[in-house]
Order: sequence, then C-alpha cells, then structure tokens
Amino acid sequence: MQSSRHILIVEDERDLAELLALNLSKAGYETTTALDGRMALRLLAERKPDLILLDLMLPELSGTEVAGRVRTNAATASIPIIMLTAKGEELDQLVGLAVGADDYIAKPFSMKVVLARIEAVLRRTSGAAPVSNVLRAGPLEIDADAHRVSCRGQPIRLTVTEFRLLSTLVQSEGRVVSRAGLIRRAIGPGITVTPRTIDVHVTALRKKLGEDGGMIETVRGVGYRFSTEPESAEPSATGSGAERTD
Repeated sequence: MQSSRHILIVEDERDLAELLALNLSKAGYETTTALDGRMALRLLAERKPDLILLDLMLPELSGTEVAGRVRTNAATASIPIIMLTAKGEELDQLVGLAVGADDYIAKPFSMKVVLARIEAVLRRTSGAAPVSNVLRAGPLEIDADAHRVSCRGQPIRLTVTEFRLLSTLVQSEGRVVSRAGLIRRAIGPGITVTPRTIDVHVTALRKKLGEDGGMIETVRGVGYRFSTEPESAEPSATGSGAERTD
C-alpha cells in the first residue's frame, strides 16, 4: 500500500466519517473529510484526491449530483468514486453507477470490506493500462498512456471502469465478450458486481459515443462485441436508463 494515497471522505454522519478516517489512517492513507456536498466540491477544487468515498444522501448537494459534477469537470473526471450509502436497493446502485461511481458499498458495512474495495479500485486505477500506446478502431482512438479517448476527433470523458470496458471490447477485435468476461477483464478481482452492472456501464458508454454508440453491439444472451460497422444503437429501457439484454 502507498502511504501517499489521499482519500476524500464525503459523509454527513460525523461519527462514521471520523471512524472511516481513523481506519484509513491506520491503513496508511491520508484523508480529508467533507460533511456535505458543497464542502466536498470546495475541497476538490483545493486538492485532487486519489479516490472519493461518497455518501449518496447528503445535505446541500446529493451524492449523485456531486458525482455528476466530478465526472463533467476535466480536472476531476478520472478520480475513482466509491459510493457509501444506506440505500442498498438495486435501483439505487444502478443510479450511482450511472452517474459515474466505480463501486458501490451499502451500509452497514465492514471496515475490512471498505479497505479491500479501496485497494481493488486503486489497483485498477493505477495498474498497467489495458492497452499499449494508442489504439485506433474506426472513428475511435484510445490513448492508454494518457488515459484519453476520442471519437471523430472529439474527446470523450470516461470513468476508469468505462475506459477499461471499452478498451477490453476494442482489443477483442470483433469477438464476443461475455458479461462474466467483462467483469473479470475490465472490473478485476476484489469488486463484486452483477451482469446488470455491466449493462449499465455499456449504456453509459453508448450515450457518450453518441451516433457511434452502436459500435458496441449486444449479442443477446451472451454479452457484447465491438464492431466498426455498427448496428443502430439500441434504445434504453424506461426508468433506470439501462437496457434490457436478457
């Protein structure tokens, strides 16, 4: 573990925020704490953390709004986010992931689980890039060293998870990758997600690719395939914003 890692804790329950800070400090992390959404954004403007632990239910600004602002700001868009919240329903998890969270932990939780998730996300963020140098496929360009993606010359801001999913699909060169394969190759060990989570990330990727979103094709009952001769991008299901792929 690297002691220089800095984590921003955004949690309005002061006792829990202090408990998280204490345990993270013992594990070798440096921490800063924000007790509401606006305070979190002020601290982010002052110093960029390596990871954000973000509660969903916050005063001033909700966790989803904070996450949305983090992801739309070029200076903070690549910071990994782990949602911490009392809401454990699948819909709440999908909403958190849809606005850019890289992982999701429901309260009450074990500190050992929190530490394991943080370590897993940071390994995934700082580990070897999934592609080497610059990869081009149709109108898409992926620069692994700079962690940048552009489509038709226009930059596209992706989360760490979205970047790895897209890179994995492009590297597969037209072969179908199952949801389990995407979880294993793009999400990595130490993070528990469902196949439905992959669908949410793919839906987000298609939206960001706009008219070229159809390059990510659904293979019904199996998974996804990347093609430079895309089908039409499929419409999202009503309600959650994630498509049905069963």
